Amino acid sequence: MGNSKLYIKNYANQIAASQSGKECRHSLPALNRGASKLRLGLGKIICCAALTLLCNTAFAEQEQPSGVKPSERVIPANAPKISGSVEPDSIGIGDRFNFSIEVEKDLMQEVYFPDYKNGNSEYYEIVEDCPIDTLAREGRKLKLRKRYLMAAFQEGIHRMVPEVMYADKNIIDTLRGEDTLQLLVTTFQIDSTSHTIFDLKPQRTLKFKVGEISGYLTWSIVAVIVLILLYIIARRILAHYGKSFSDIFRPAPPLPPHEIALRNLRQLHSERLWQEGKHKLYYSTLTDILRAYIAGAWGVGALEMTSDEIIEAMRKIDIPQKQSMDLNDILSSADLVKFAKAMPEAEENEAAYSAAWEFVNQTMPQPEEEDEEEKNK
Repeated sequence: MGNSKLYIKNYANQIAASQSGKECRHSLPALNRGASKLRLGLGKIICCAALTLLCNTAFAEQEQPSGVKPSERVIPANAPKISGSVEPDSIGIGDRFNFSIEVEKDLMQEVYFPDYKNGNSEYYEIVEDCPIDTLAREGRKLKLRKRYLMAAFQEGIHRMVPEVMYADKNIIDTLRGEDTLQLLVTTFQIDSTSHTIFDLKPQRTLKFKVGEISGYLTWSIVAVIVLILLYIIARRILAHYGKSFSDIFRPAPPLPPHEIALRNLRQLHSERLWQEGKHKLYYSTLTDILRAYIAGAWGVGALEMTSDEIIEAMRKIDIPQKQSMDLNDILSSADLVKFAKAMPEAEENEAAYSAAWEFVNQTMPQPEEEDEEEKNK
């Protein structure tokens, strides 16, 4: 009976060999047809199965090159050693596992680890392709490890073989590990006969409870109290300096024209333009400062007027006689420098600057003198 079981097992293994497309006359389908026609007994069928195994084995040997057995491969003695591991070896469907490939090789040998990013397998999906780690190095011996984080989506027992591509001189081959790794993937068993599948339940409407917002309400009250205290403190500080919250958001008033002119004259003096030979730029800037001051102080369109037009317009304005004459001299000297390319002396340049400063200083609004009664107070 034990031999019969062995024969039946070998008989069943011929299914894969019969699918190669080259069927001999003692193949499994032929024997099945013959046995059904002749109604052979169990013992004869077992004998036919053994005969089929021998026939297919001899046919497979004919396919191999002469002098080479199917198990023989030309691999150098110093070829890298391949090993691997699967952790854990039992998972649920959709769970992740680590598939590691370890290689012990010579320092000068080249190996290439497989790339699973293409997703060609329907059983696994690459989650993370980890970099290559160097585990040990002794002289010329090097031990490397490549780890892949994968997820399995097909139940059953999966067999995984660690392999790498090996290239050395004229040899390019695929090296595989000696051990075949196994991964058990299990799934959930649903008993539909003893359990009834119901539809989704509607959302329940619960009564409102103060406890659900009590924490938010407490912190909100604390925040409001803190803001009120900060407002009171800030208001008292501003009142101490004679200010209010409206002053913070109020835009700063524009500077008077004379303050702008004096500030620009100070900046012009610090630039030292005429000392560097830039006479035209120096007089152009000087006259532009005076034009802007005249336009802001008396509303005269001096920025668009010529020098003669400015002099004519300023005759109608009540200003000291000396400042009027200084203005005429400044504008005339500036026209000679800008249009006639005149080169004034250093004293003339300083005199023009001083005259412009005195013009602004003497014509700007003077602070009103307080009455004697207010002084006595």
